[in-house]
Amino acid sequence: MKDYFEISVKINPNAIELVTEVFFERFECEGVVQAEEKYKDLELVETTNNIAKGYIRCEEEDFKPSEIQKVFDHAKEELKEEGFTDEELGSWEISAQKVINQDWSQKWKEHWKPTKASDHVIICPSWEECTPQKDEVLITLDPGSAFGTGTHATTQLCIRAIEKYLKQGDDLADIGTGSGILAITGIKFGAAHAVAIDNDPLVIDVAQDNAQVNGVFNKIDFSCATADMICEQFDFVCANILHNVLAEIMGDLKAIMKPSSYMVLSGILDEKKPIVLEAIENLGLKIVETMTQEQWVGIVVQKV
Repeated sequence: MKDYFEISVKINPNAIELVTEVFFERFECEGVVQAEEKYKDLELVETTNNIAKGYIRCEEEDFKPSEIQKVFDHAKEELKEEGFTDEELGSWEISAQKVINQDWSQKWKEHWKPTKASDHVIICPSWEECTPQKDEVLITLDPGSAFGTGTHATTQLCIRAIEKYLKQGDDLADIGTGSGILAITGIKFGAAHAVAIDNDPLVIDVAQDNAQVNGVFNKIDFSCATADMICEQFDFVCANILHNVLAEIMGDLKAIMKPSSYMVLSGILDEKKPIVLEAIENLGLKIVETMTQEQWVGIVVQKV
């Protein structure tokens, strides 16, 4: 039986999704603890988020921390070529230790509790019990290895925009759906139908399962695709993706918007906002609202 090793990576908290992606794409990873969080009455009261911990499996004789460090160094250099800085990413210095052999794919669940993602949305892990108030919308979620637990600022910015701008009966597109959380939220707020896509085929089954648990499976079409592959137009579009990708595909995103429709763009660090704003301006989209949470920015635009 293979052994489990805990790999701790020093990060800038803003880069957690990037580090998580490295763990799952480049190692036989059983799970990632993105932050040590403590909650009281559904509110986050304490976070330790400058260390990411991934749990990988391999034979002890094959375990070479120096080789793991090289993988992270190489991934970091690739991101720097895309415009990220050392300050934005963190050191990505690793430490490693062998841990007791157990199911680390379940271990991370200890760190995720029910979360109030916005004024009216409660995100509840599927293994917890939650009783929402009459004015609250409950989303039951098990993200597996997909992005989107509802605790991250980028997701919460999108949820806030859905609450404010989505209208009853709207058709919604969720670009980079991950766990499916935004498409599910949109349906629960009255969208008639949603198309949810991701370029990672591994997350589609996870998202479909989450839609099934939330009773909205028949209203969401999930597929492995990119925005340029969509032929429909929508009343509301969500795109929670990294800033450089948003800038690159802004034309494709505009193409799937109906006239006068809204789109929320998230996944944008405050210092990277000008890159996205330039793409918005170049395509003649109207900025309706700019929202901030921690170091993250969400931008709501309208097609005029």
